[in-house]
Amino acid sequence: MSNVRPDDQTFLDLLYKYSPFGIGVLSLDGAWMKVNPALTEIVGYSEDELLQLTFQDITHPEDTIRILNQLHRLLNSDIRSFELEKRCIQKSGDFIWTSLHITLVRDESNGDPMYCIAQLIDISKNKAAEQKLQETIERYTSLKRYNHDAIFSLDLEGNIIHGNAMAEKLVGIRITEAVGSNFSSFINLDDITLKKLLSESVHDISVEKAIEKINHKEGYALEVLTTIAPIIIHGKNVGFYIIAKDITEQKKMLVAKEAAESTNKAKSEFLAMMSHEIRTPMNGIIGMSDLLETTALDDEQREYVDIIRKSGDSLLSIINDILDLSKIEAGKTELLESAFDVRTCIEETFNVLYSNANEKHLQMSYYVDQDVPHSLIGDPGRLRQVLLNLIGNAVKFTANGFVSVTVKNHSRKNGNPILEFVVEDSGIGIPPDKVQYLFEPFFQVDNFMTRNYDGTGLGLPISKKIVELFGGTIWHEPKGGPGSTFKFTMSLKEGDPLQIAAQIKQVEDKHNQLSILIGEDNYINQLVLKTILEKQGHAVSVVENGEAAVQAALLEHYNIIFMDLHMPVMNGLDATRTIKEALPPEKSPVIIALTANALKGDREKCLAAGMDDYISKPVKKNTIVEIIDKYYMNHLHGIEIPITE
Repeated sequence: MSNVRPDDQTFLDLLYKYSPFGIGVLSLDGAWMKVNPALTEIVGYSEDELLQLTFQDITHPEDTIRILNQLHRLLNSDIRSFELEKRCIQKSGDFIWTSLHITLVRDESNGDPMYCIAQLIDISKNKAAEQKLQETIERYTSLKRYNHDAIFSLDLEGNIIHGNAMAEKLVGIRITEAVGSNFSSFINLDDITLKKLLSESVHDISVEKAIEKINHKEGYALEVLTTIAPIIIHGKNVGFYIIAKDITEQKKMLVAKEAAESTNKAKSEFLAMMSHEIRTPMNGIIGMSDLLETTALDDEQREYVDIIRKSGDSLLSIINDILDLSKIEAGKTELLESAFDVRTCIEETFNVLYSNANEKHLQMSYYVDQDVPHSLIGDPGRLRQVLLNLIGNAVKFTANGFVSVTVKNHSRKNGNPILEFVVEDSGIGIPPDKVQYLFEPFFQVDNFMTRNYDGTGLGLPISKKIVELFGGTIWHEPKGGPGSTFKFTMSLKEGDPLQIAAQIKQVEDKHNQLSILIGEDNYINQLVLKTILEKQGHAVSVVENGEAAVQAALLEHYNIIFMDLHMPVMNGLDATRTIKEALPPEKSPVIIALTANALKGDREKCLAAGMDDYISKPVKKNTIVEIIDKYYMNHLHGIEIPITE
């Protein structure tokens, strides 16, 4: 055997290579710079794969903010390290519990932070043992409260000496017939294993009991929760109680519940991933095409830009359909109130669909009764969404002929008009046996054919839910000839067009350049939003993380901050809370959330953090103009659009 002692460097190399716990070096922005073999084994990534990821990429989202706060404290204090437990996301998608120790390394010459050393230990088994112990204790204490559980008393060998009525029901025989037989005959254990299990309970009642099923005499097994407790008389163990609770039905319900929760979780994760992954690049595509349309273009170039924009809008409509249905079903959709003209809504919808209709030489027409007010108060965006779904379907399913829209006053409620919209076409029509399924999600009208038409099958269900939010109804109207007719009603409020026009002019007269801050870490998104705002004449500043946004807001006055939710160092929600707490209300800027997720609950999280409103990516020029009008031109000047009750 060699007695050669390793030098210091060799010792460190051996410790790094063969250490049983993970060791890694992190840059100050969270990127992995160096990792040892144990760390790659814990997370399941190769060294090359891990060096392409950040610390946040392998950290459970619920633990990320807690760790980032600790890192922020570490960088801004004399503390050298911290330790906590966190969930680590493995390459497989599973997560494990780990013990994390972070040490900050500073430059010895000037004290500046250089990088962090992370030590990671897999504590999953310890966590599992803790959980089992807690569950066993809770199970034991809870079962003792109920006398409707089966109770068997056994001698030291495991033979039955007594039992209650529930015990008889559980095994299907009278207890007098069972007395003297070994309890192992009712479970899937032999008498030796049972005796060992019983003896273990004398010293540790938290031992996991391996009795999960009890056999009924009819030949089927019942799912049970069991507790084993020693019978102590005068300090001596003379036997055992086995307390068993029949959970067969609860287990079935639990399995069904877990399956449903798993499905919902998978759906939410899929929606979040799809929303973020699609909306982020689409923000650049649609935003840049909007900006390009405002430049000097020849006819051919303008046609190409128009195709790009329409393609982006089509792709966006797919993701919006899926996300809209999810939000509406969860009751997370609220209608906005602004002044609009129904005629303009229809014209804008026709403009979107004009190209498709023109290719088929369809006759597109609309008629609005004269007694329909020109100024209505409601949510024009949601109305356009319903019109786009219905008119879009009419264009899609009509090879030749016409598509028409009619609007008239249906009735009045509390002095406000209820409008009736009629969308009619000369297309393929709908078979009578399919009508009852029209408003069900994912149903396709042409399922009975050979799928000649594209679509998600969500347009009509979403339209139905939006119409119901307006207090109206939607239905398919049978007709004798070819084609289809859809009708829907909406309850709206009537505005005063003269007052509205006067107030808009007053606002425009007072309009000045705004000071706007953009908090966004994606360069393309920065460029799109900055260009849109600067073309409107506003002064724009850009920061790349939440902490920088806080510092900027406290140093300078901004009218509006557009804040991305997901940024490094400090996220948009925490940055907003900090700004709102630090500044008095009269000096606090309007803060608008920017996110690519747009899932149910996101708006509520933003408002709870102190944000004033919420915009989902991709951001369009019209959306920015509307949000500035809403919060600056109206709110900051103290002007409200009047509503006639």
